[in-house]
Amino acid sequence: MSGGLEGRELTLAYDGRVVAERLDALIPEGSFTAVVGANACGKSTLLRALARLMRPRAGTVLLDGRAIHSIPTKEVARRVGLLPQGVVAPDAITVEDLVARGRYPHQGILRQWSRGDELAVRAAMRATRVGDLAERPVEELSGGQRQRAWLAMVLAQETPFVLLDEPTTFLDIAHQVEVLDLCAELHEREGRTLVAVLHDLNHACRYATHLIAMADGGIVAEGDPTEVVDAALVERVFGLRCKVIEDPESGTPLVVPAMRGRAAAGR
Repeated sequence: MSGGLEGRELTLAYDGRVVAERLDALIPEGSFTAVVGANACGKSTLLRALARLMRPRAGTVLLDGRAIHSIPTKEVARRVGLLPQGVVAPDAITVEDLVARGRYPHQGILRQWSRGDELAVRAAMRATRVGDLAERPVEELSGGQRQRAWLAMVLAQETPFVLLDEPTTFLDIAHQVEVLDLCAELHEREGRTLVAVLHDLNHACRYATHLIAMADGGIVAEGDPTEVVDAALVERVFGLRCKVIEDPESGTPLVVPAMRGRAAAGR
């Protein structure tokens, strides 16, 4: 069993611009947590802090009860995997070589490539269904295929925590669902703790077991999406008037935006 990942009393800032102050964030162990909110509310900044890509101006990120910045980098990388947004593969690298890079945290002076590494890469490629693309250059893949290859690299790290920053950005609706279905399968089958920053609230409600809703650098609601998502929350977080109904497929909350202007008046 893994331990925990949480932020306590975090103040997060870029140079002189403070993004969040006195922020507490607890990622439930074994959850599929979605972080949602309007643009520039601090979602990706929180994820970067949890992944140790930025140091808080104040407060602490704890990994297994230890301050994450006190833990050696490779040890963190064996516990927390991160797929940032907008990653670019090196020129001409194949899918198999990209996925193999996920084994870097397990390498060392006295431990080189092993049969265990090979099995981890194969398992990650099988889980993400990119095995038949192994010899293909990453740059030649479609958007959905490329995202699955990057996810395979993160899975090859074999970390109990997997953090995904907007994993469906720039994908069409079919590939968005494909990637999120895959994430749900990994969460359910392997019991990994997933944390994903998502733009689409309906996707977050359908796939996540735990929701963190952010506004203006703070957390305004968290919990099971079926318990916390209502029209008032959507308007507070996104400034959008809406109705929240039951998704006929999943039974989860489904946000239906209110019609505006002439179209609404004509109904």
